[in-house]
Amino acid sequence: MSVAWALSGCAVGPDFLRPEPPQAERITEEPLPARTESADTLGGGSQTFVAGADVPANWWTLYKSEPINNLVDEALKANPDLEAQRATLRQAQQNYYATQGGLFPQVDAGADVTRVKTSAAGTGAPSSIFTLYNAGVSVSYLLDIWGGTRRAIEAAGAQADFQKFELDASYITVTSNVVTGAIQEASLRAQIAATNDIIRAQGQELGVLNQQFNLGAISKADVLSQQAQLAQVQATLPPLEQQLTVTRNQLATLTGRVPSQGGMARFDLAKLELPKDIPVSVPSKLVEQRPDVRAAEALLHEAAAEVGVATANMLPQITLSASYGGQALAAGDLFTAPAVTWSLGASVLQAIFHGGSLWYQRGAAKAAYDAAFARYKSTVLSAFADVANSLRALETDAQALKANVLAEQSARGRLYLVREQFRAGAVAYLSVLDAERTYDQARIALVRAQAARYADTAALFVALGGGWWNAPAPVGEAKS
Repeated sequence: MSVAWALSGCAVGPDFLRPEPPQAERITEEPLPARTESADTLGGGSQTFVAGADVPANWWTLYKSEPINNLVDEALKANPDLEAQRATLRQAQQNYYATQGGLFPQVDAGADVTRVKTSAAGTGAPSSIFTLYNAGVSVSYLLDIWGGTRRAIEAAGAQADFQKFELDASYITVTSNVVTGAIQEASLRAQIAATNDIIRAQGQELGVLNQQFNLGAISKADVLSQQAQLAQVQATLPPLEQQLTVTRNQLATLTGRVPSQGGMARFDLAKLELPKDIPVSVPSKLVEQRPDVRAAEALLHEAAAEVGVATANMLPQITLSASYGGQALAAGDLFTAPAVTWSLGASVLQAIFHGGSLWYQRGAAKAAYDAAFARYKSTVLSAFADVANSLRALETDAQALKANVLAEQSARGRLYLVREQFRAGAVAYLSVLDAERTYDQARIALVRAQAARYADTAALFVALGGGWWNAPAPVGEAKS
């Protein structure tokens, strides 16, 4: 643990030092290949793993899709979650600036007018009624000899840092959701197109079977079997269309639209380019790049500073004070020499017995630090796991796509042969149905495997931190 629990020369409590990153030579358990496998199909290009390469700030432009670029820009301007996070950051920054005021003397001016009636009881003198005018300036200054105020400022600054990294995380979330949403829409459109092709082909097959049945060449059972097969494929279409609607509505929400506004581009897998060069960050750099890790670090820093605040509250508090003003019976005499009043003073306040509250508050602050440190370690481990999972996904996606290409080609060839055999009377129609089912599943699986390569590439860019540190301006800021 990289925080010293000792009194410093200027402030009590621990002086925060950033935790050391995990000592790891690589992110994955096994070394990565130089490049992924390739397949002769859409999205089948080989991807090269480039060790130590940086993540570009606008990584989504690597897909070479103008509609995606435009949609991301629109989301960055209009997404309500980003707007809320920007406001939350401004709030934390203003609180930080406000806390800094504790280092300066507090100066207040005041004036009052009081109507007074004195008592004559027991004095033998008549009572009197008069007006008393007061005006003056008071100054107080809490000597920060233990650094409690500076630790409070440090904690407020760490909270502002936390909100900054939360904004970075929101920025990455919004951009990645737009990109993966667009890829999901393209995948669904491809699946719907493939399903409609299958429905047309099987509908034509059913028409041929009806003709053959009318000629007495086949049984009614074969016609009904094909009819049932067609109905099963048709039943898969409405859920795909529903998913497409949900995806479009989610994209509309991300860009600050209501679904009825419309106007969004449509996305097509064939118009997306698969990024070829894939960055692989050095493990020691990953903790610098992930905004969730940096946010957890900021909370750890805040918790360390709060220990200093709680410690300072247990020690003597020295306050210097002064006042200067005037007191008179007439407003015109308020600022004359005889009316001048002033005072100088100093006070010391030392807690003696508060029922153990201050001691336990310091213990609670230490426990909060321990909890923050454990959460930080958990966040770091999750970050490494995310990147390792994403890197392996790219490798296995390429292998899966290659296998799906072969499966689709084989299923298509088998379906053609079985149909020819059926027409020759060599096989029963049940073999045709089985071949059709296999081909239908292979074609849809191929589309999904193609989309997975695009989506998991986006997931890796996000897992590596999204490139926010390379942005020309602070990320998450509204673009003009």
